[in-house]
Amino acid sequence: MHNIFYAYVVFRCAVSPAGDRIYVTNYFQHKLLTLATDGTVISSFTDPELQGPRGVNVTPAGQVLVCGFDSNTVIQVDREGRKKLATLDSQKYGAINPVSVCCNTHIHQIIVGLISNNKIIVMELQ
Repeated sequence: MHNIFYAYVVFRCAVSPAGDRIYVTNYFQHKLLTLATDGTVISSFTDPELQGPRGVNVTPAGQVLVCGFDSNTVIQVDREGRKKLATLDSQKYGAINPVSVCCNTHIHQIIVGLISNNKIIVMELQ
């Protein structure tokens, strides 16, 4: 039997509301890539609070939410994928190893899926 190492270049992706940007998480390089629809790299975002990014979601307003699996964080990035807008207080809710995120703007909540304890958490938007 052989040990096979899979390098996840594209872990998850999401598309902007206008359809003009594609956001891709790269787990092993700790990056959020923002691409044009033709695949051209618009930006490459890294941050100490974004380690092992997995889940990514785009709000209807175009803000990007990214799960830092290894950093136990959920961060918000601008639509250009260049600047962190906020780190959500996910530790308060017990967000250990977040892998998926979505935003329900109708009821002002962010839902985060966790792999470590097989649960989801719901955070209220401020």
